[in-house]
Amino acid sequence: MSIEVSPVGVACNLSCSYCYEHPIREAGNFNQKPYDLEKMINGLAKEGGPFGLFGGEPLLTDLETLEGLWKFGFERYKRNGIQTNGTLINDKHIELFKKYNVHVGISMDGPDELNDTRWAGSLEETRRRTKMSMDAIERLSEEKIQFSLIVTLTRLNSTPEQLPRLKEWFRYLDTKGVNGVRLHTLEVEYDSVGETFSLTPGRSVEVMLEMAHLEHELKNYRFDMFTDIKNLLVGRDSSATCTFRECDPYTTKAVRGINGQGEKQNCGRSTKEGVVHLKADQEGFERQMALYLTPQEHGGCQGCRFFIMCKGQCPGGGMNYDWRNRSVDCELYYALFSHFENDYLNKGILPLSQSPVLKQMEQMCFTAWTKRESADFQKFFNILQ
Repeated sequence: MSIEVSPVGVACNLSCSYCYEHPIREAGNFNQKPYDLEKMINGLAKEGGPFGLFGGEPLLTDLETLEGLWKFGFERYKRNGIQTNGTLINDKHIELFKKYNVHVGISMDGPDELNDTRWAGSLEETRRRTKMSMDAIERLSEEKIQFSLIVTLTRLNSTPEQLPRLKEWFRYLDTKGVNGVRLHTLEVEYDSVGETFSLTPGRSVEVMLEMAHLEHELKNYRFDMFTDIKNLLVGRDSSATCTFRECDPYTTKAVRGINGQGEKQNCGRSTKEGVVHLKADQEGFERQMALYLTPQEHGGCQGCRFFIMCKGQCPGGGMNYDWRNRSVDCELYYALFSHFENDYLNKGILPLSQSPVLKQMEQMCFTAWTKRESADFQKFFNILQ
């Protein structure tokens, strides 16, 4: 589980073409009050765990407030985090990162034209901002500040012509001390965005499998999606990313958010049509139960041997913009689970997806959901061994 605090809400200095927060901005349905440091700290104290700053672009927050939040985080938990596009990082931010042990996540999709989806108003300005993000990576590496990346795969960085350059960039990052790279599929909020930037399902599979092969060349980091899938296939989910966990879009338990007024909020990926729902008090598992029972031709996951590992993926990426459906990227995830399943079988390891205890695991998970309880995946697997 992660705790995110968003002082500036969805305000950002870029206008990325595919940003899933655009519907909130367009609806004007977000907190526009000035952020309040004391209220945010009170909200974070109630959540009771390490946190990261999120946005929009969290470095639009003034330095005094940033230091106040990170001082609180360091005194309580000895560490902090932030997810940023990196274009605003300056000397003072570097000082604060080092002083308060801030892990920096950079969101960008590659060098030069590979990052053009992260739009800044004009092509010239977009390329200038991309260079600023690249310079920030260099600086973080030089200062030995822990950092990682989130990279979204699109038609601008993953075509057959561009993919070799993206892979070379990943090799370069391996020499710069990056802690990890998270590969994102494109979350689409509008048909026009998907038509312009989304990879075809077949191309998505090709790209991800190439990345899985590339991983063997890397010495210092791994793509966390592949790590998650390999762990889930042998019954381990303790460190799995939230998209592989049960998620009620009205509670988003894996992401506990605090806004600039210290109020609870949900993960922004579950916000559709600009409607920001209040965080529900009780978690429900209706989505998981429905997906398990619903035939695949009707948007469900019935009969899929990977279901309890995948769980239909993030509700924010449900087919037809509907969280009740399985992921629009189902074909991709099925291919990846199959790929690593075969790897295990070739090594003489029996993955859960081929195990005689699979059906029992499914029933134990389903029974837990009917009782409004989270399925203790790893515990159930250990019991059945």
